[in-house]
Amino acid sequence: MPPGLVSTIIPVYNRPDRVVIAVQSVLDQTYRPIEIILVDDGSTDETPDVLAQLASAHPGEILVLRQNNGGAGLARETGRRAASGDFIQYLDSDDYLLPNKFTDQVKALTNHPECAIAYGSTIHCRDDGRELENPSRRTGESIEFLFPLLLVERWWHTHTPLFRRWISDAAGAWPAFRPEDWDLEARMGALNPRLIHCGTTVSVQVDHDSPDRVTRGNEHRFLLDEAIFLPRLHACALLAGVESESVEMQHFAHWCFLRARQLHAFAEAEAGDRLLRLATMLMRPHGWKPSTYNAMRHLIGASASGRLTSLYRPKRPL
Repeated sequence: MPPGLVSTIIPVYNRPDRVVIAVQSVLDQTYRPIEIILVDDGSTDETPDVLAQLASAHPGEILVLRQNNGGAGLARETGRRAASGDFIQYLDSDDYLLPNKFTDQVKALTNHPECAIAYGSTIHCRDDGRELENPSRRTGESIEFLFPLLLVERWWHTHTPLFRRWISDAAGAWPAFRPEDWDLEARMGALNPRLIHCGTTVSVQVDHDSPDRVTRGNEHRFLLDEAIFLPRLHACALLAGVESESVEMQHFAHWCFLRARQLHAFAEAEAGDRLLRLATMLMRPHGWKPSTYNAMRHLIGASASGRLTSLYRPKRPL
């Protein structure tokens, strides 16, 4: 393993054209040494042939792995376990990196040995090149720790950060449920690693019409996954030292309360009750109180009260 190796892990499922762009953006990096681990998540089209051609053209830098379809999280985990680098980069097959990314972020981490994660600004654009947001989310800001902001939003993209290997390994395995990237970063955040902004724009998030985006899939499945994720996010925030009375934690409590009501509307009583208990424990009394909602549930039933009150959106405390 050459010192300073950056391992880029790209999961792909039925994206033969887009994955070529993603891979080329890694090959175009001004930094070396690199390795690219392409994980074919059970593609059913010509994607395996395209990946084989890429590996054949770059035998020293590209490795292709194949597994049965299990989703992006499990594919990334396959890539993580195969990676050899000192640094870990995750990249989805429909996004791409700018050529300076590894040079700027490895330099930032070298100059700041106390930091475990380097990130830069990300551009959000449509697949026709039309710019939507620059910088995207809060990637243009210098933020020292993942928490407490991670309780409110996932304020960067999967490809924005570059991780030291130790923080990637310490966080553990990628989960199968969504949002798998947020869950992984929450486990990193529980360890309070320091972040460093490299000061440049490093990657591009490409918006396009695709049903496999986390916010565009089946709502019922999405809510069930969040019922798993949200208690884990809360536990990580506690480990990171976030106070229950903080503005971010109160935002999180309202988020849990909303998801509880939405789950009840889908007749998912157990999952909804789990989030309702968490919201009741955390929420300061204002707006729709969990006690008021519980009284309504006894009168008209969980499903009906969930459908009715899920229309209510409390004012965000941030």
